[in-house]
Amino acid sequence: MNRRIAPIALLLAVVLNVAAQSPSQRAHAHNDYEHPRPLHDALEQGFGSVEADIFHIDGALLVAHDRPKVSPERTLQSLYLDPLRERVQQQGGRVHPDAPTFVLLIDFKSEAGHTYQRLQEVLADYREMLTVFRPDRTETNAVTVILSGNRPTATVAAEPERLVAIDGRLPDLEGTANPHLIPLISDNWRSHFRWNGVGTIPDEERARLHDWVERAHAQGRRIRFWAGADRPEMWRVQWEAGVDLINTDRLADLARFLEQAEAGRH
Repeated sequence: MNRRIAPIALLLAVVLNVAAQSPSQRAHAHNDYEHPRPLHDALEQGFGSVEADIFHIDGALLVAHDRPKVSPERTLQSLYLDPLRERVQQQGGRVHPDAPTFVLLIDFKSEAGHTYQRLQEVLADYREMLTVFRPDRTETNAVTVILSGNRPTATVAAEPERLVAIDGRLPDLEGTANPHLIPLISDNWRSHFRWNGVGTIPDEERARLHDWVERAHAQGRRIRFWAGADRPEMWRVQWEAGVDLINTDRLADLARFLEQAEAGRH
């Protein structure tokens, strides 16, 4: 399987570039496992990113938003890793033919250390399709795993080679965090903006959004917000600002919006 080595200077062009991809590659399936057909619904809409919450319970990585809702058959492997590997094998080494990589955002709901230890063991069996991260480069592959939630940031940062990266927060744009460790910045929309999709976004808030997007891109990172209104007004503001992954629970609606928005450019 082909991999591309991306030094920091080329990170946007090789790892994070969305210009040549379909518009739906900018869509992120929030709490993807709660949709009728986890992963598959998002793939059929051309999404470039999905989110799976996991709990480490008795050696298993179980996918659920809340601890009481876990089910032994709903494992990270059965819902995500196995079908992704099958698709990659069937499609010549990629999840989507027009995209260099597909993001699997794994949100740790249980304690970071033991959850990560078990995840490392699981991911080793899927290494042939996974992006590899090192302190000075990223070797892009079909599936890029990024950790959110209870993130084991210090542990991951200390590893010379790893199959995961860390989902950062807006304060990480202020420092010198390595983009090969933190290639994605995600944050709560409502914590930073009063506007939530009704009327016109205030000029000051629009400028702040554009500034964060530009700073993330200048550092070789993508950016995403959660908890914003899941409606076209919010999608348009984020799309026009260049937000890389637009959060949604309305998969088909966002995919249709993005296709129309892109068509309107031409």
